[in-house]
Amino acid sequence: MSTPGDSSFPIIDSILHPTDFSEGSLVAFHHALRIALTAKASLTLLHDATVRSGEGAGFPGVRETLGRWGLLPPDSPQSAAADLGIEVRKVVTESSSPVGGVLHYLEGHPADLIVLATHQHEGRIAWLRHSVAQPLARKSGQATLIIPEDSAGFISASNGEISLGSVLIPISMDPDPQMAIEAAARLVRKSECTAGSFTLLHVGEPDTLPEVECPEVSGWSWQTISRTGDVVHSILDAAHKRKADLIVMATSGRRGFLDALRGTHTEQVMQKGKVPLLTVPSGSRAEQTLARSLL
Repeated sequence: MSTPGDSSFPIIDSILHPTDFSEGSLVAFHHALRIALTAKASLTLLHDATVRSGEGAGFPGVRETLGRWGLLPPDSPQSAAADLGIEVRKVVTESSSPVGGVLHYLEGHPADLIVLATHQHEGRIAWLRHSVAQPLARKSGQATLIIPEDSAGFISASNGEISLGSVLIPISMDPDPQMAIEAAARLVRKSECTAGSFTLLHVGEPDTLPEVECPEVSGWSWQTISRTGDVVHSILDAAHKRKADLIVMATSGRRGFLDALRGTHTEQVMQKGKVPLLTVPSGSRAEQTLARSLL
């Protein structure tokens, strides 16, 4: 079995970005596109026609964005993105519920990473408002990057640069946080962010602090802090005080993507937080291998 941080693990092959054409979704799109470029992965932009969007709204311009980032010359052909090592697809679905459309698409087109925006004035992701007949349990293993609506995130819209200097990783005995730790380290390595700090946050009594391995990342330090009290408040307070650019949380690999989002702590951090949140599955060996492969 490969050791943590082993470069033999594959990178992400496919990214799914569900969009409702809102301003928040545009920020999430920039993150999805930049990560696709870093990972040399395929990117699917998915819109459900039943979701209300602004007049004249449409899919974000991939070539326009890449041109603004200085990666493509003006008036590049539609095939130019492939020269950068990525494949972009734009898909429109129409189903009885937006969630159903996403689930149906994932049935035939599995994704390794889902990137989407929240609408915090509604307290949840727009297309999660609708009920779901079947959870995504059999599709467990998806890592998910969630960008709060009012957050600029860590990807510059103007030039595509990645700005990560502080990463917060809450840890507990269950779920196992090791995959989240390794995913955070690999993300920073691939992003080529030269200096920063990882903070492991444990909320609870000392005897519940899990043993973890912290991969070496050049220019980055690791520190562990412990607190008692409310878990969600502690996470949000630590993210604010440490000026976190990203929170990385482990989720139970036994549950699917939607169930993970509905998990008490993760959902509350998603609803109340102002910082991008990366959820990473933990559980079976297969799920751990996928989490380790993140970027």
